[in-house]
Amino acid sequence: QVQVVESGGGLVQAGGSLRLSCTASGLTFAHYTMGWFRQAPGKEREGVSCIGWSGGSTYYADSVKGRFTISRDNAKATLYLHMNSLKLEDTAIYYCAAEYRSIPAVGVCDFDFTYWGQGTQVTVSS
Repeated sequence: QVQVVESGGGLVQAGGSLRLSCTASGLTFAHYTMGWFRQAPGKEREGVSCIGWSGGSTYYADSVKGRFTISRDNAKATLYLHMNSLKLEDTAIYYCAAEYRSIPAVGVCDFDFTYWGQGTQVTVSS
């Protein structure tokens, strides 16, 4: 049984930082492309960032490029999202997702993910 669990969300002031973590069990983490998505109230879910299984290929949405950094530790089966210079518009529920892919490249990460976590709330205040 695959389980994907996010943690690290919370309340932070604009300009601050947070680090989200995601652990995945029941799968061979090192074989999976991992992604972060978010959904703000009243908006559709959007892709934030993803990373190939080797860690060498990454993608960032334009809205977070230069502020967020995705990374992974395959030995710990853990995915991270370091978020700096947070803005009010970053407020959302952040989801972690996993997808098996045979290639390490992620391109623009425009493929479906099979396994999803329940999400962690990030709230940025002024």
